[in-house]
Amino acid sequence: MGMFTGKTALVTGSGAGIGRATALKFAAEGANVVVSDIHVPGGEETVAMIHKAGGTAMFQHADVSKADDVAALVAGAVDQYGRLDCAVNNAGIEGTIAPFADQAESNYDAIMRINAKGTFLCLQAEIRHMLQAGGGTIVNLASIAGLIGFPGLSPYVASKHAVIGMTKNVALEYGKAGIRANAVCPGGIDTRMLDSLADQATAGAQTSNQMMDPLHPLGRIGTPDEVANLIVWLSSPEASFMLGAIIPVDGGYVAQ
Repeated sequence: MGMFTGKTALVTGSGAGIGRATALKFAAEGANVVVSDIHVPGGEETVAMIHKAGGTAMFQHADVSKADDVAALVAGAVDQYGRLDCAVNNAGIEGTIAPFADQAESNYDAIMRINAKGTFLCLQAEIRHMLQAGGGTIVNLASIAGLIGFPGLSPYVASKHAVIGMTKNVALEYGKAGIRANAVCPGGIDTRMLDSLADQATAGAQTSNQMMDPLHPLGRIGTPDEVANLIVWLSSPEASFMLGAIIPVDGGYVAQ
């Protein structure tokens, strides 16, 4: 039996990358997993991977920037499995690279709508259920861009600072109610998002590994599984005294 046997975990943005790795790890530890993504094929593929490995999962399409979608997502998890114990708010976008003064308002709006408002709406829906259920765990996906600045990525940086701020407030307001909220801050991770940023930054002249490996003191970028391991641990009873923590998983990037 895994440490999440009989429990239910919801992971947004789990059609690929860190979200998919997290969903797979929760399932491997016995959880009923609610896979959610705006991209249906990716989400359904994650569910198929869990089923093939002998786990339990369902897919529910949701746009986290829409309150009705988010409410339906949490309600669907509870309807299907009877409970919601763990939530991972991972859905996010990177947007386009440009100097601050040249950033398009539409790019700012899109990033804040998904990364900040989406996390806000998910937190509200998850907290409301967890208060009724007597507690639960929440892990928000921030970024090292929530801890430091990155030239060219000002809207993304702003959105991830917002995620960290919300995590701290939720921890302070609901910790005594049994809801443990924490955030993880990945550095460069081998995902589609990092590939997109590398392509934008170098006009396709370098891969994400070529651009980012030397910037990490560990000498390489990370894997989605390495982030998922931390997320799932934070969601487990082994992390029972972790509340309001903002944890880099970045190969030493912000230690520089």
